[in-house]
Formats: sequence, C-alpha cells, structure tokens
Amino acid sequence: MLPDSALEIKRIHLIGICGTAMASLAGMLQTRGFEVTGSDQNIYPPMSTFLENRGVRLSPGFSERHLDPRPDLVVVGNAISRGNPEVEFSLNWKIRYASMAEVLREFFIRGKQSLVVAGTHGKTTTTSLLAWLLECGGMDPSFLVGGIAENFGSSFKLGSGSLFVIEGDEYDTAFFDKGPKFLHYLPDWVIFNNCEFDHADIYSDLAAVQLSFSRLVNIIPSHGRLFAGWDDPVVRELSARAFCRVQSFGLEDGAQWTARSIEIRPEVMRFEIWREGAFWERFETRLAGTFNVKNVLGAIACAQEFGVETKILQEALRDFRNVKRRLEVRGVVNGITVFDDFAHHPTAIRETLVAVKARYPNNRLWAIFEPRSATSRRNVFQKEFANSLSPANQVILCSPFAAEKLDASVRLDVAQIVSDLKQQGVSASWWHSADTIVAGVAPLLEQGDMVVIMSNGGFDGIHGKMLEALRQRYS
Repeated sequence: MLPDSALEIKRIHLIGICGTAMASLAGMLQTRGFEVTGSDQNIYPPMSTFLENRGVRLSPGFSERHLDPRPDLVVVGNAISRGNPEVEFSLNWKIRYASMAEVLREFFIRGKQSLVVAGTHGKTTTTSLLAWLLECGGMDPSFLVGGIAENFGSSFKLGSGSLFVIEGDEYDTAFFDKGPKFLHYLPDWVIFNNCEFDHADIYSDLAAVQLSFSRLVNIIPSHGRLFAGWDDPVVRELSARAFCRVQSFGLEDGAQWTARSIEIRPEVMRFEIWREGAFWERFETRLAGTFNVKNVLGAIACAQEFGVETKILQEALRDFRNVKRRLEVRGVVNGITVFDDFAHHPTAIRETLVAVKARYPNNRLWAIFEPRSATSRRNVFQKEFANSLSPANQVILCSPFAAEKLDASVRLDVAQIVSDLKQQGVSASWWHSADTIVAGVAPLLEQGDMVVIMSNGGFDGIHGKMLEALRQRYS
C-alpha cells in the first residue's frame, strides 16, 4: 500500500505498463520527476514509443529481474493477476504496491478539485471535451482520459490549475481491489451520462452495475455537483439519492439543460441549447450523432459553472476534434472512407451507425464488427447485436476474439446474428479473420462507401490493411 508520504518514493515500477491508462500514469509520474520503469507482455508502438521518448525503461514479459534494483513502489495494472512473477516477488519481499487508481488519487488528485466523468457510454469523449472547454476558458486543468484527446495530442496533462478532470471507469481496480476505479477519485463534481449493463466478466447483472454507480453518487460531498443524464431512467433514479446539488441534461422534456433544432450536416451538427426552458445560445460541433449532443450538454453545463464565457464555450466546441478511435477517419481512397471506432456495446454500435447514416444519408454504409471485449464475446447481448447493426446496408462480422477461451454455452453465436440480420433484410456475412475480411470486402467497395470498423482492440491492423488493399486496387 502507499506510504504516508510520497517523499519516500523515488523509483516506481508499473506491471502492465502498456495499457492506455497505465502508460499515461507512467508519463505523469515521469513528468513529476520519479524514476519510472515498466513491464508488459506485449510492448509495441504507439505506447512503447510514447514511453521510451519520455525516458521510461521498458522490459518485455514479466520477470522478477525487472524489479532489480528494487523499486520503492510497484503499481499493479488491473489486467495483472496472481501468479505473475513480478506480483509474487513483490508480495514475498513486501515491496509496497498499489493500484493505478490509488496512485492517481494520492499523487495527483488529492488537493485538486476532482471532476469525474462516468457512465456506460460517452466517458472518453465527454472527459476530453470538458478538459478542452476548461483549457480554453483559461483554467489550465489537469486531466486523464482513456484515449488520445486530439486537441491536446495526449491522454493526459498536468496543469497548474486547481481542477483535475478524469474519466471515471466502472471496471474493477486490481486483483486485490475488485471495486470500481472511480470510487478512488475523490469526486467533487460528477457527470453521470447513462447506466446500462456491461462488463459481464465482473458484473452479474444491471443491478450490480447500478450498485457501483450508486456508490459513486453517494460519495459526492454536499458542496459538490452531480450533472445527470436525464434521458436514462437509472440515472434519474440514482440522482434522487444524491446529497449534493443536481443539474440535469438531455434531449427529453424535463431536463434543465437540453438541445433543440438539431441540424445534421456532412461536416457539423448545429443546435440550440435551452436552459430551464428558455433559449440560451446556438452551438456547432464537428462531432456526429445526437448521442454526442448529450455529451456536449453535460460538458457545457459543467464548464459554465466555472465561469467560462458563453462565447469561449462556442468557439471551443467548434474547434473540438474528438478522441482517436471515436469515428476517426483513418483514410479515404477513391472516395471510400474508412472509419475506426471503439464501439463494442450494442447501444454504442447502433448510435455510431445511426450517426454516420444521418450525416451521409445517400451513401452506402458498411459495418465491420469484431466482438472482442469480455462482454461482446459472450452471448449476453445475443439478440441485441442484430438490432444494433441493422442501420448498416452491409454487415460484416468477425469471429469473436479468442473464442476458444469461452465455453460454447456462453459464447456469442455470430452465425445466428447473421441469420437474424438477413431476416431483417440486411445483407450480412461472417468471416474468421481481419485478413479474410479485407480480401473479401475490399474488391466490393465503391466510391462513396462509408466503412465503419468497430472493435475495442487493434483488430489485427485491419484499418491499415483495408486502406492498402484499396490503394493497390486503384493504383
């Protein structure tokens, strides 16, 4: 566990350093002047380059040799379990160890005003946007987000201001701490977007997920704020239990902050923001989809409480470029656009496809999906996936990642999803790998096609492979 004073710590080793959040923490610690080392099973760009450029020594694989000379503190990533040789060495020799969330709390958040963005969907975008609005408002906030915020070119920043903006993950913390990470973040203000069932590997049902979020709401101090996504009935229910002031946002009637007259164009969305039933101001964003209008409402409702002027909010939103892997255009070849998106939950998949279809209503939409997350590989959303993919004109499904590690009784049945889609009149097929998808799909693509590739992992480099196949085809 952490000592009473961080002054006792000089050398810090991170086990599982190449995850986005762990790599960001390593960068933050190195910026603060600590000597940082780390290890991981797979070390490769971009995270390896990111860390090496900051002077962080990386060791491939896991071995007790990586803890020589012995560090003052070991940070254990949440993907690391008992049996890991570095964990076993740390336990045997009583080296201080802590989770990523504990280190963030004690080294960076304590002493700041903590702004936590939580919810099943929209956390990364909303966190990045809120940090950007506050940055443009002269607040110089610190932030940590689970992706590369394009306006900052980084997943973290240590600012001189009093605010720390952090993405509040509901996933468990470490093998020795099975509670959600966000309970460590000392929340003063919370943006709570929505609450649905997810993370089937650690939560048994929606009630278990709801309990975690209720605990977050319960630790907001009375002088804090809760910005509640009013379109979600679970959020409304939990918000009623808060001991702090609550502000609501959403697209349905009854929210204090809402949007009207939403105009969707190929490059932007324009809309009016209404506050307490009265027109407030007009805004414009490059983000796509009405779900992102909700994200905008939550971030703006929070930022304006810190006195950021309306004109600055308008300009900052107009200049906001999103987060990598959120409908990120990876390339355009002969008028064929290839997108990369992190969507893996049925709700996120459907919202993403609806957003593209609304922005480009006359273009053919391809959805290519790899079930890769712990939840999407299971059959808990067996029926929902067909509905979520149905907005596309063409659907390509890949076999679930590491399918052999799941018993057939709990594994997602991809063939059944294809059958269900065909019954809805949607053209669908099932392929076994990224390479076979590229070989089969690239020759069928036509000018104007929108190809949305969705996975919460690397998907075996399919984006680059698809673009290269198209370049060769049209060269």
